[in-house]
Amino acid sequence: MTETVCEVVITASDAEWLAAFTRRLVERRLAACGHTITAIRSIYRWQGAVEDEAEARVALHTRLSLVDAIVEVAEREHPYEVPCVLAMPVAGGNPRYLQWVLDETATG
Repeated sequence: MTETVCEVVITASDAEWLAAFTRRLVERRLAACGHTITAIRSIYRWQGAVEDEAEARVALHTRLSLVDAIVEVAEREHPYEVPCVLAMPVAGGNPRYLQWVLDETATG
């Protein structure tokens, strides 16, 4: 395998919006899949206040080389002023699954 697979985490306040966003990324081959958790609780500081909000979270499996494209799409389409988009390289895993992720995504 010549390219690094990564997991990209994105959060949003609306689980249905996040599912539709994930579908668009998969359709564009920017991600092979997305595993969504529809109910998480986010506690964070925003504009000087501590917030405590319900959110949804998706973990996308993709190529590290596609992260910049995912960030660009999130910046355009996400309803948040500053969307959470975090990428973490995958250190290992089932080689056949990792190859599937590469096969199902666009080359960077």
